[in-house]
Amino acid sequence: MTRVRLLGLPLVLLSAGFSIWWGFSLARFVAGGPLDFQGLYYGAQCLLQHHNPYNVSELETVYRADGGEHPTDPIQRRQTVTLYVNLPHTFFFTAPFTMFSLRTAQVLWLILTGSAFTLSGFLIWDLAARDAPILTGCLLFILLANSELFFLTGNSAGIVVSLCVVAAWCFLRDRFVTAGILCMAISLAIKPHDAGFVWLYFLLAGGVHRKRALQVLGVDVVLGLSGLLWVFLVAPHWMQGWRANMATLSLPGGLNNAGLPAVSFNIMGGVISLQTVFAVFRDDPRIYNPLTWLVCGAMLAVWSVRTLRTSFSRAGALLALAAIAPITMLVTYHRAYDAKLLLLTIPACAMLWARGGATRWIALALNTLGIWLTADFPLAIIMTMVRDMHISTATFSGKLLTIVLMRPAPLILLAMSIFYLRVYMRPAIRGICVESGKGIAAQYDSRIAQCS
Repeated sequence: MTRVRLLGLPLVLLSAGFSIWWGFSLARFVAGGPLDFQGLYYGAQCLLQHHNPYNVSELETVYRADGGEHPTDPIQRRQTVTLYVNLPHTFFFTAPFTMFSLRTAQVLWLILTGSAFTLSGFLIWDLAARDAPILTGCLLFILLANSELFFLTGNSAGIVVSLCVVAAWCFLRDRFVTAGILCMAISLAIKPHDAGFVWLYFLLAGGVHRKRALQVLGVDVVLGLSGLLWVFLVAPHWMQGWRANMATLSLPGGLNNAGLPAVSFNIMGGVISLQTVFAVFRDDPRIYNPLTWLVCGAMLAVWSVRTLRTSFSRAGALLALAAIAPITMLVTYHRAYDAKLLLLTIPACAMLWARGGATRWIALALNTLGIWLTADFPLAIIMTMVRDMHISTATFSGKLLTIVLMRPAPLILLAMSIFYLRVYMRPAIRGICVESGKGIAAQYDSRIAQCS
């Protein structure tokens, strides 16, 4: 067992290193470098030059003045670079990169992303390998080796997801807690729709974990108010621009639209929320948004009540995080790179596998499919296979075929959510005591999983 666990570090380094190398290689062929980072970089530069980054014309002027060419793609390049939608306190984290040229800033950003991502993979190995090292290694390898989009696009999700995982490890292990608070605060500040429900778990868990969640909230309140003040002093009408940009991105044909025009747009980098499934049947946000919120809201309500009524335990925490990670992806706009948050499902899968029974096979199947169908290479293969297919959505069978072929990720994420939520609702499963921390699973961390 010790020898197998020692393989964790080279395994994580190898798989994450492959994504970093391949993503860097692909990014060299993108004009100007990673597109998503260009938006972050020029948005911060625009604010520092006392212009409104949420105003398309002002941001594009700064972009062109720095040598940027007029985007040739009317959707992807133009909307990514010139429609700034990040929250004001994001500038605190992106402004320091404007001290360097775009190329240098991109390299530094990608190095930071790669370091954080690799660290998060190693920490998940630390949480899960003691239960099932071989299974953990396989799942980690699939996920880490298929994360090229982080480095191809430079999207902040790479840092956000990684820091969220690091913070969860710090809180579960009760080590480096201050660092965990800072990591969760940064993650929550940049992309609250990625880290929000993970933070909510620690808030609802009570005890020392609630204290840490409130400390995270305190840091984010300070950052949020400071960011709002900074942006308001430079651009008093920034809110109108932010709303306009969000609306533009959500229009039919926009990058964030979940409707039918987006179904065939880009499977690899497309939206994976549950809205994309309902939209196939009724392409109307007044229909597919409430339906999504109803389904996800019901699961979230059950999950929240269970968390409030359950004493903290290692087993309960792992199952709760495994349930909330896929729910996070379903409830609102997310892309495949956000789904790397499924790292948090691997320890629960390993724990169930070690306990035996039929449940472990279901966990293995769902985790493998969930990670595979949100991984970069498999999605690229699927996109190539269906690119020239013309499937009519006029019939019910055509709609089902469209969902299965072009939007498989939301379906498997929904199945994962239901499965882990169902297991989390059970007070005990083959030696795992979810409610009190008793049982085999508690032996690994007696400082945290105390019997009430």
